[in-house]
Amino acid sequence: MVVLGPSTFDHPLADGIPPSWASAWGEDEYGPWVEIHADDAKQSLRWIPPGNFLMGSPDQEEGRRRDEGPQQPVTISRGFWLFDTPCTQGFWEAVMEENPSHFKGKQRPVERVSWDDCQKFIRTLNASVPDLHLRLPTEAEWEYACRGMTQTSTYLGDLSIDKDGRAKRLEQIAWYEANSGGETHPVGELQPNGFGLFDMLGNVWEWCRDNGYRKYTSTRIYDPGYEKVDSPADRVFRGGSWGHSARLVRAAYRDGHRPESSGSALGFRCSSSGL
Repeated sequence: MVVLGPSTFDHPLADGIPPSWASAWGEDEYGPWVEIHADDAKQSLRWIPPGNFLMGSPDQEEGRRRDEGPQQPVTISRGFWLFDTPCTQGFWEAVMEENPSHFKGKQRPVERVSWDDCQKFIRTLNASVPDLHLRLPTEAEWEYACRGMTQTSTYLGDLSIDKDGRAKRLEQIAWYEANSGGETHPVGELQPNGFGLFDMLGNVWEWCRDNGYRKYTSTRIYDPGYEKVDSPADRVFRGGSWGHSARLVRAAYRDGHRPESSGSALGFRCSSSGL
């Protein structure tokens, strides 16, 4: 089980003072949230508290691949803010003044964006909002956030896939091959996880910060993924997409590509350590 850290409730809004870059803020049943604006577009972020979890999947998990193990104890020692949805086309357009997506729609996730494109977006938005400090989440942060205080293959439980490749419980939280109709969908339409995050599984893959594929060991590790990133190296993406089977739409599944790669199944969401 995911274990939250001792400072879980010592979040940045606890003293009633929001981050300087937040244009709106509040707290609900999922915890603290803030908003940022770019022109007339807005994006909400959720507070992800520090904690411990097992990264990867157990041997018996359906769809498991060898690079998902052995399960590794990971400590996320610092809380962080995370977009509550994948970055939408509307928000991307407000920042970048163009839209590369194949499946058009303001509330659909932006896609056909490379890792390099994401860095340009982040630099542009950070330059316009002082102290925001946006970045891509590390692979460990992404999986920790995706699990939403669970340790099963999805945040609604382990997958049970029928002979037609459908996983009925998955369809409550993710757009994937069996229910997407061959396209992306507007973000936030399905059930969120325990942190209040939508579309962590399915809809579009999400780029992470990490350089290539880190191998897991059984030794506890603290805050992996902050190592120096060299430009030519492959980057990890997570979460599965509208065009992929249920076996790939799991919290532990990993894939990746060159940082200049893009496609209609590749998007992202940002994190921020700015308090």
